[in-house]
Amino acid sequence: MIKKDRLEKKTFAVDIDGTITLNGMGTIHLEALSRLRSLKDNGHNVVLVTGRSSVEGFLLSIFGGLTHLSVGENGGCITYGDKIQHKMLGNKGECIHALATIQSKLDAEIKEKPVFPRMTEVVLERTFDIEQAKKIIDEDNLNVSLTDSGYAYHINSKGVDKGSGFLEALKMLEIDVNDAIAIGDSETDIPLFKVIKNNIAVSNSTEKLKKLAKIITTKKSGEGVLEGLDMITSDLR
Repeated sequence: MIKKDRLEKKTFAVDIDGTITLNGMGTIHLEALSRLRSLKDNGHNVVLVTGRSSVEGFLLSIFGGLTHLSVGENGGCITYGDKIQHKMLGNKGECIHALATIQSKLDAEIKEKPVFPRMTEVVLERTFDIEQAKKIIDEDNLNVSLTDSGYAYHINSKGVDKGSGFLEALKMLEIDVNDAIAIGDSETDIPLFKVIKNNIAVSNSTEKLKKLAKIITTKKSGEGVLEGLDMITSDLR
């Protein structure tokens, strides 16, 4: 069970797709968003940590009434502040080089997914064997990682992930890692759960993520977020 410390400020790291959405098209679960806004209104930070662009996450944080800082591109970029600044933690050039290498060596259809423009990563359609592509990355000693968010395949600079990105966000907010709580569902949330031990996996999470979770909800996505928050937030008001 997650330790509850009355009145202490917490910082929530919240994934978007599959966690606070209703479907694969990105429709937000409004009740879950409302609950997150209430946490922000009560003095806690609510930071969106997503595989989408940090700009998309930042805009949702503005319109949703959350903390005006978003970790996007699976940790590769942080967008923040009233002047809308970007802190880039990844190197897109490395990712583009890796894509070209994989395309030249793997006999499969490999194409980029049409997404909001990225600053530090390459996003691919899930049309090929990811394990074969990972093998090419290892054999060629490419300085990247390849992950599956369930929504797309992502090529990021090695060492860049949601965990490292959120730790950088905590430094910017001057928050201790022990005062953070993570909520997610996919394989890309694994690095986040490894650094944020207080965490909640919604019921539609991958089995690998559930193995790291402090709390596993019985409900999926937005309903699961509400369930998980009900279990921990009575002392956070």
